[in-house]
Formats: sequence, C-alpha cells, structure tokens
Amino acid sequence: MRRFSLLLAALALSISACSGADERPTLSADKGPAPSTTTTLPSYISLVAEARVSVVGIYDWPGASEPSRRLFSPWYVNDEKDKPVKQVFLVKDHIADWLEVYLPVRPNGTTGWIKTSDVNMTQTPYKIVVELSKHLITVYNAGAVFLQETVAVGKPETPTPPGTYYLRVLLRAPKPNTVYGPYAYPLSGYSDVLTSFNGGDGELGIHGNNDESVLGQSVTAGCVRMKNDSITKLVPVLPLGTPVEILA
Repeated sequence: MRRFSLLLAALALSISACSGADERPTLSADKGPAPSTTTTLPSYISLVAEARVSVVGIYDWPGASEPSRRLFSPWYVNDEKDKPVKQVFLVKDHIADWLEVYLPVRPNGTTGWIKTSDVNMTQTPYKIVVELSKHLITVYNAGAVFLQETVAVGKPETPTPPGTYYLRVLLRAPKPNTVYGPYAYPLSGYSDVLTSFNGGDGELGIHGNNDESVLGQSVTAGCVRMKNDSITKLVPVLPLGTPVEILA
C-alpha cells in the first residue's frame, strides 16, 4: 500500500490494520472542539493529557526515579518531518502530581505513569462503545446517545480485539470512495494477529467505507467500518483522546 501525502494539522497516524486497499487516509485539518479544563468532573467525563514537553517520560509507578521508557512529542506520521504530531493520552487514574495513562504501544492495555508537569490536561464528555457481537457502535455525549448504528468489524482470522483505547488522531482520505471512506480515526491499540500490515504496525481504527453492504458483518482486518455520513458527523465534535471501549 502506498503512503499518502499529509494535510497540515496537529495530529495524525497511518492506519494499517484495516484492509488491503491502496488508498490510505491522510492527516486531517479537522481537529474537533477545544475541550474544557474544569476540575469538577461528572462521571461521564474523561481526562485527556496532551504532551507539553518534547520527551514524555513513562514511569512504572508514581515517584519512580527513572522512566522505563520515553515517548517523543511531536512524532511524525510516516516519518514525514514536516508534519509534527503531539502525543495525547487517555488518563486512567491520578495520584498527586502523577497520572496513570493508557499508552499507544503493544500489548494493548499497557499503562504507565507520567508527570502532570509534562502535559496539559483537557477533558471530553464523549465516549465510543463498540459491541462486536452486535456489530454495533454507540457514541455517547455526556452519557446520552449521540449516534448509534451497525458497523463492520474484524473477521475471525483477524478479529477486532476488545479493550480500552482512545482516538489518537484524525485522518482524511484523499479519495472518499476508498475502503476508508472520507475519514478515519486510528486508535491507540493494535491487532493481536497482525504485527505489520500495508506498511504499518497493525494499528486499529474506526473509519468510513465504500460498501455499506458489509455493515453488520465480520469482514475487516481488525478495524471498525461505519457509514460515511456518520463518521463525517463525528469529525466536528470528537476531540482526540476520546475513549473507545471495544466489547466482545
């Protein structure tokens, strides 16, 4: 699969564990709304951390003296140095000046601790739930259903892995009539089967499609396909870092 040129924007990631199509989405200029930063959070609010330093240290526990790994910010889509991408993380927990965050690494569900001083905190009232057995996606806004519809998910040999993920980036397809549709949201997780695919690392994603007849079926290489009109509706409202819960 040939790599796409990128559009100017703040965040992006190449999708790889979706299909064998030869048209991959590009970085989108649409970034969604600016989240609020209030401190009293209802239960439906999720915290998102955006890197404010060039190297984010990831620690095994709060107060650890040295990081066990480091993630760079910005990082670059397809290694194209003119398109910087800030690291974002979904927050799982926090203790004093430390945040436990989900990491965009293998294995899925990996978490680590970062310093609050290394990030800017925002929040989102949105949450995405994908029910694989029902082929159903539900997008919630402040606990209320914002969108719900039938989707296509991974086929038996390349299943969509259940787990907790987040929207890591928004891409726009150069040709909206490809298998990706007009937009795609790569996630922070990866296929459990594909370690490489179409030039990528087997990243999961939620995207449009070019054949609505497959909706309601298990036919993909791990990604979630939805209606083009629906994913277009999500672009102006979903901030990056929005949690995605994939259920069996």
